[in-house]
Amino acid sequence: MTTNTTAAHLVAGRTAESAACDYLCQQGLKLLERNYHGRQGEIDLIMEDAGTLVFVEVKYRSRSEFGDAAAFVTVSKQQRLIATANRYLQRYRQPPRCRFDVIAMNGQTGIDWIRNAFDSH
Repeated sequence: MTTNTTAAHLVAGRTAESAACDYLCQQGLKLLERNYHGRQGEIDLIMEDAGTLVFVEVKYRSRSEFGDAAAFVTVSKQQRLIATANRYLQRYRQPPRCRFDVIAMNGQTGIDWIRNAFDSH
């Protein structure tokens, strides 16, 4: 991958995260944190939805010939997200209810919001 290609992917990723955040805020969620980094990885968006802490993974694919964007949230990616979320939750004396959502964006087809996409068990 060239530097220009990498830069274009980063811009597309940031744009997708911003669009996902805007969409979720319009649906009534409140943004708590963006791009939270832990030793195991990164959580794109951490939001609050009526007392539930929501860890959001945003996946964007400009073309679908390699599969749906949601399919790229693999089991290993889920495990890294769970580990990072557990690290984030250490700041709470009594952790709130939590869930893991995925925002999948496939080219120009819009936003697919998958609530409770996976759990930590």
